[in-house]
Amino acid sequence: MLGLLGFYDELDNRPGRPNGSIHDAVRPVGEPDEAHLVAYLDAGHYLVDVMEAGRDVITGAAHRHSPGCSSLVTDGSWLWRQDFPHYVETHHVSLAEAFIEHVRSLNYQMPGITVAQFAPHYDETMPLVGWASAVPWRSTATTLVPEPRETTSKAQFDAAMLARDRNRPNGSWGRPRKPRKT
Repeated sequence: MLGLLGFYDELDNRPGRPNGSIHDAVRPVGEPDEAHLVAYLDAGHYLVDVMEAGRDVITGAAHRHSPGCSSLVTDGSWLWRQDFPHYVETHHVSLAEAFIEHVRSLNYQMPGITVAQFAPHYDETMPLVGWASAVPWRSTATTLVPEPRETTSKAQFDAAMLARDRNRPNGSWGRPRKPRKT
């Protein structure tokens, strides 16, 4: 079975999620190597790509992982939601010590996944995260190799949102009124 990260009650419409309440996981500061841990989480292999948008369940704000936030990502040993890195870097949510040791032992490098060894773990883990009816994941590849991909950093996302808000005109964004007949 895969280890589970970031499956909090507030991120789903059903209570009793595997990781409990996110409010219990928030800490004032993160791990000393938090930036490396976040980069590792950002580099995971996508298993299920979900077309949705979500907001931070603590602040209500959009964040860099809002699009596709509940997509599922893995390193072959652990499974997390795509938006989990946001909660680690922004709210310093606690991480399982076994996960931290695992990532550090890999020197923060995303490993490849041997599909034949991974598939049974995927099948037994999916019902625990509410995906029991999902089509079983299968890859035609025998090994999944991590591919470099661009990710927007929190600082880049925040700067873009600030620039966007600065360039918006004042006034209502509602539908303009029709002119009155005279």
